[in-house]
Amino acid sequence: MALIECRGVTLGYGGDVAVRGVDMTVSKGDYLFIIGENGSGKSTLVKGLLGLISPLSGTIRYGDGLTRRGIGYLPQKTEVQRDFPASVREVVTSGCVSSGFHPFYTRADRERAHAAMMRLHIHDIEKKSYRELSGGQQQRVLLARALCATRTLLLLDEPATGLDPEAASELYATVGSLNRDDGVTVIMVSHDMDALSSEAGHVLYIGRDKTFFGTRQEYISSPYFRGKAGE
Repeated sequence: MALIECRGVTLGYGGDVAVRGVDMTVSKGDYLFIIGENGSGKSTLVKGLLGLISPLSGTIRYGDGLTRRGIGYLPQKTEVQRDFPASVREVVTSGCVSSGFHPFYTRADRERAHAAMMRLHIHDIEKKSYRELSGGQQQRVLLARALCATRTLLLLDEPATGLDPEAASELYATVGSLNRDDGVTVIMVSHDMDALSSEAGHVLYIGRDKTFFGTRQEYISSPYFRGKAGE
């Protein structure tokens, strides 16, 4: 059974449509790239997948034991995030709150955070201030935080924005490893066509009036690849 299934999903705000007619299926172990034009509704779709907004029409279904709370989310980086006044360990451990509310972190929470930091190779900087880290290190910390919320599905919204090419390449390699080696399902919103060609298994392209969902090769062979539609 699919982890997430969208059928005829239209999303928007106050009756104004932002994205229309999305059909896609995300199964366990998939690596899905969501790409498209600016203003085409990618961020709105992310909010829909997270359950933050409800479809105007169509359905979003979760299966195979997945719940909205079981999605590890890495949002677009903001200036507030860059200057977050906490240690690496505190930021990572805060991801455990998505597994259920409790006033204090448990031993299991701390162990989960330690395992995530080990997996992302940031355990040696766990006592450092998050705000003092490089952009690439900060994204690794936020990725480890998302892993504390789930070992099933990661939803990453433009995770390489603002990173230099080397840091972006390292981030993509890490996410690819989590998918291949750890079996973590990945949904990534990205404009990076190089990462698409090397990592994606499936692609959801969102245009202003049309969408495409298929395998990476089907997308590359389609008129939507690199904006060829309508040429």
